[in-house]
Amino acid sequence: MAIKVDSLAKTINAKLKEYGNTVTQDLKEGVDQVSTATVKELRGTSPKETGSYRKGWKKKKAFENATSVRYTVHNATDYQLTHLLEKGHAKRSGGRVAAIPHIKPAEENAIELMTKKAKEACTT
Repeated sequence: MAIKVDSLAKTINAKLKEYGNTVTQDLKEGVDQVSTATVKELRGTSPKETGSYRKGWKKKKAFENATSVRYTVHNATDYQLTHLLEKGHAKRSGGRVAAIPHIKPAEENAIELMTKKAKEACTT
């Protein structure tokens, strides 16, 4: 493929724009996959007394434009319990309830997985 000097800048810009669009699409798909995996992990590792808290984990698209997307992973049914279960809390009769860390490990796994997806998107 021969490119004339006059059209070199246009050709380079077109290729860079094409690469940018490809990477953006791959990253958006990666964010969607990671948020889905995080919800699945939280449903598996959350404490199960009645099952309501465990089943309440959802993802919601918080923002999207041409270049980025953001998802929020949250507990839709028993959001009041997330901090109490993750950090532990005082009992009414004295003493403390032990913490059950399940959100922090899921967050760390999501960060690691998204880092891998971003590296894959940039190298393809």
